[in-house]
Amino acid sequence: MLTKLRHIVEQVASAEQLDDALNLLVQQTCDAMQTDCCSIYIADHRQSQFRLMASKGLSTDRLIQLKMGEGLVGWVAKHAEPINLADACEHPNFKHLPGIGEEAFRAFLATPIIYRKAILGVLVVQQRQQRLFDESEESFLVTLAAQLAVVISHAKSQGKWQPSSVGVGIHYTGSAASSGVAVAKGWWDDSQPRLEQVHPSSALSPDLERERLSFALDAADQEFRRLRKRFDGDLQKDSLAIFDLFSHLLHDPMLRNDLSACVEDGDSAEWAVRQVVERYFSRFSAMADPYLRERAGDMRELGQRLLYFLSRQDMPQTQFAEPTVLFARELTASMLATIPREQLAAVVSQEGAVNSHAAILARSLGIPAIMGVDFTGEGVANRRVIVDGYRGDVFIDPNVHIAAEYLQLLKEEQALTELVEQDRQLAATTACGTTIGIHLNAGLSSDIGANQGIDGVGLYRTEVPFLLQSSFPSEEEQTKQYREMLQTYHPLPVVMRTLDVGGDKCLPYLSVEEDNPFLGWRGIRFTLDHPDIFLIQLRAMLRASLDHENLAVLFPMVSGIAELDEAINLFERAVKEIAQEAAIHGHTLQRPKLGVMLEVPSMLYLLTPLLPRIDFMSVGSNDLTQYLLAVDRNNARVASLYDPLHPAVLQALKQIIDFANIQQLPVSVCGELAGDPLGALLLTGMGYRSLSMNPRNVARIKYLLRQFSLAELEAAASEVLQCYASQKIHLHLSALLEQRDLGGFIRAGK
Repeated sequence: MLTKLRHIVEQVASAEQLDDALNLLVQQTCDAMQTDCCSIYIADHRQSQFRLMASKGLSTDRLIQLKMGEGLVGWVAKHAEPINLADACEHPNFKHLPGIGEEAFRAFLATPIIYRKAILGVLVVQQRQQRLFDESEESFLVTLAAQLAVVISHAKSQGKWQPSSVGVGIHYTGSAASSGVAVAKGWWDDSQPRLEQVHPSSALSPDLERERLSFALDAADQEFRRLRKRFDGDLQKDSLAIFDLFSHLLHDPMLRNDLSACVEDGDSAEWAVRQVVERYFSRFSAMADPYLRERAGDMRELGQRLLYFLSRQDMPQTQFAEPTVLFARELTASMLATIPREQLAAVVSQEGAVNSHAAILARSLGIPAIMGVDFTGEGVANRRVIVDGYRGDVFIDPNVHIAAEYLQLLKEEQALTELVEQDRQLAATTACGTTIGIHLNAGLSSDIGANQGIDGVGLYRTEVPFLLQSSFPSEEEQTKQYREMLQTYHPLPVVMRTLDVGGDKCLPYLSVEEDNPFLGWRGIRFTLDHPDIFLIQLRAMLRASLDHENLAVLFPMVSGIAELDEAINLFERAVKEIAQEAAIHGHTLQRPKLGVMLEVPSMLYLLTPLLPRIDFMSVGSNDLTQYLLAVDRNNARVASLYDPLHPAVLQALKQIIDFANIQQLPVSVCGELAGDPLGALLLTGMGYRSLSMNPRNVARIKYLLRQFSLAELEAAASEVLQCYASQKIHLHLSALLEQRDLGGFIRAGK
């Protein structure tokens, strides 16, 4: 039976079209199990129904549909378990479907097709004689369904659901990289150069190739500078820094030396670019840290731009008569920057990651974007397209019902954005007058936002400049970076987290290989093992604060008091050194406030000894959730278990805020939970009065907080904390918003 099982799965997986695959499935399953009938029903969750997609034994001449929960198929899906009946007609859930010949069959065996907890369909075998299927037959069908789940899910992600099959048009899925909804005509951009199209070639004159390379490097640098200037004043500096990164890479001595070496060996400039870029791409792709892995795409984009200028071509200026959905092999920052914003309704890319620089730029520009969609260029060009940047769905030529649904959603979303932006400058004050501090999480550089109704920076990730360098940045380089940050937000407070690298965030110039990086050499553990690096960073922070005095310092990944004491000793040493240096020049150093991140569960049991040592606490809800639940959210197999609203996480958060309030110790939340609509309301109800989030969430969270009184949020938090199932918590908080006609915020906040 194992051989038969493998043969069926291989045949189904190799079929070009889903309809062909399903017809093969029912035929071969009948043969393998020697049954009279086999049928497969596929779930259409949008229409809340199952559709008979293929059958051997039943007539499929007309459309057969069952509502969710209807009939034996609905029973199997609802209970997510097989059913084995000697006589199906006697079961209370049996539903007779006239005209398909089902009355000829008595024995009935069905099992759900489930992929990552989602019901994809139901597989059924039937026989004329009245009997129970034996254990081996039931085991075969269950195993077959489990393997089919992967095949069907893959087919769905590749857009092999034809309009005749599901009635919604061609449906693709990918990774949502920038939220939003768009309805527009599709356009396929096949003009991007591809490194893989460059083949080995030699040149007669290394001097000429060197000159061509130099021209391409300079031309690309000028283009990136021009693109940066174009967006100056319109984008967050985090996004503008993308173009600075490209300029930095173009001037990197190592990159230039590697290109020159290839040319010296007789290679053409194009072949030199491909070899060097692919070498760098491989290095970045192999890194454990997700941020650094995604920089591999930046190297490819850099190579593509160099190829353009080597052939002395400019990026074509594409003009559209109306807003259009751009489809591309790989979305690049250059591509987004050269097409006018008003002409782009959305972008869809076959390759790329959700945190690539192109994705970051799309988010900053407010353009819905989906990455990793396995579409065909010819199948999307000049066709009506719906892009759902919240769920990662792309529909080609959708039916009128789906189109109407998304047009209404688009209208509501636009109205919602206009509504929340009107009062962005106002304080985040609840309906009863309680003010909640709203702070920013910042990364590459200082974000625009000092005049955008925020109360400061709750988390500045100082490690990002370290990740972009080819060596440790000097004390002067760091001082300049930190001074710019403090100056941008003065007099608002800026909380700078000390270097959080090591383990999963390996520096390019200090690689660390570990079996379990999330439990490894990272955060404060790394910096304590490198006191020289730690002291340089602390001195740079303190020196940068001399003229502004709005600095606070935060230690990450602290798991015990001994670590904290060692870090504080180094901090005090840096304070003493900079204070003495400042006094010589007639300045006085104001000692910044000192805090710890609560992200390692061990610290929940060490809150009391923290008191005399720190001035504030900051909850890193992302890592706290990950460590409490033992879930790596970057692992697709268990990512669904990662839930910041898990009862255990909420109990930990409640313990922290109760302790902080009793001790009158300031505490904030700087993880993603703080910028989530449900999370922000719940945290406020628990007692948190300081939330730090990404810039795009600020206006929405402030608006939401104004709609509720503190008493309402406290009552909701009290009820939620009595729940011991995540699903109930989500439903309860969602109902809180739905009751006020604020359900749109749940979708918009994802």
